[in-house]
Amino acid sequence: MLEKGTKAPDFTLSDKDGNEVSLSDFLGKKVVLYFYPWDNTPGCTRQACAFAENFEEFRNINAAVIGISKDSVSSHVKFAEKYSLPFVLLSDPEHKVIEAFGAWQEKKNYGKVSFGTVRSTFVIDENGIIEKVMPKVKPDTNAAEILEYLKCAE
Repeated sequence: MLEKGTKAPDFTLSDKDGNEVSLSDFLGKKVVLYFYPWDNTPGCTRQACAFAENFEEFRNINAAVIGISKDSVSSHVKFAEKYSLPFVLLSDPEHKVIEAFGAWQEKKNYGKVSFGTVRSTFVIDENGIIEKVMPKVKPDTNAAEILEYLKCAE
């Protein structure tokens, strides 16, 4: 997983509307970049809804919220519409960006070993440098923890 102080790798992925979005589009503002396993699963839904509930506060402190999973653009459309998600959701079906940030890892579930997305969050500063890394976050508290961190960092 990438570490604090590292330059975040730039990337370009499609958002839920099919537009290409690059990390470099957000230079000049903080970026909360979170990786999550799947749209419409209980934990991922709670996490996304918590970011949505706090979206105005993130915006008020000049922070963009971006969620990335390997789900398709069409899956993101349904997910965003169903839960009124106001922030950017990006599709990484080949998990290239997920891997670049180190969030694609071996996981064990009921004794079965596989690879998948580890729920993790990065705060990237206005110059594209990672200033905070949160590996293996909890979906219910992640948004509040990041918001508190950003408010204290102001």
